[in-house]
Amino acid sequence: MSDPRKTWRGMFPAVTTQFHADFTLDLEATGRVIEALIRDGVSGLVMCGTVGENCSLTRAEKGELIALAASTARGRVPVIVGVAEYTPVFAAETAKLAQAKGANGLMVMPPMVYPAKPRETLAHFRTVAAASDLPIMIYNNPPSYRTDVTPAMLATLADVETIVAFKESSGDTRRLVDVRNMTGDRFIPFCGLDDVVLECVALGAVGWVSGMSNVFPREGETLFRLVRDNRLAEAMPIYDWFMPLLHLDARSDLVQCIKLCEHIVGRGTDLTRPPRLALDAAERAEVEAMMAKALANRPALPDVGLPSV
Repeated sequence: MSDPRKTWRGMFPAVTTQFHADFTLDLEATGRVIEALIRDGVSGLVMCGTVGENCSLTRAEKGELIALAASTARGRVPVIVGVAEYTPVFAAETAKLAQAKGANGLMVMPPMVYPAKPRETLAHFRTVAAASDLPIMIYNNPPSYRTDVTPAMLATLADVETIVAFKESSGDTRRLVDVRNMTGDRFIPFCGLDDVVLECVALGAVGWVSGMSNVFPREGETLFRLVRDNRLAEAMPIYDWFMPLLHLDARSDLVQCIKLCEHIVGRGTDLTRPPRLALDAAERAEVEAMMAKALANRPALPDVGLPSV
């Protein structure tokens, strides 16, 4: 895959990991999920992210999933791999594994569990960057993981050649402007929170790592392209329709919610690996009602150049 400045654009679903009933990895089903997303016209894939249940996977399983994604994608779209580990050493090992298995890039989190100080977070990123030749997207999600990678911190990483992008999931869209004011076009900006995607793209984000677009990939990619192309009058009805579901991406049980929605539309199972347990009856009914309303009012999509199905 070529220059990320040319290929890391558009909507990249954070792909779910499929499991058998006994919680073992279901590579065949995961491969079907990946192929369906590519067929529907997504711009890229993020494997082993939060939605992919990264921290519930062994390193060997991550290697199997990365190899599967690379062989299924066959160069049609970029494959970016989440790196969310406890220590810089573990993260560096995962980065090397991702490169060996055919990934096109990394999406790197700060050290997991430990709420690191800024200099510790920055040292972690530099260690991971030195472990492979793959381009890196820095992933900032302080609501979920407590460590905040501020625009000022990101700016200090401008000398690291392989750190090329950032995914902002704080919900503070002003940060896209702050990073641009500090670093110009040095970093590729990505939206990382579903329910602020229109605002982020309007402010300059050229990519979107999405959770709910696993369920509605054509709607997600169409929405992104409409906002990118300043076709806001056509984008707004889709955004209004999508918003109740996009809010699920900001919940702590986002993985269970997204996989249940996938199951409802026949794109995957709703099985999550512990410690994530299935939604309780009331939560499940809430999501099912949201999906029933969305499916009953699914919008007609304007032409944005997606492949026909």
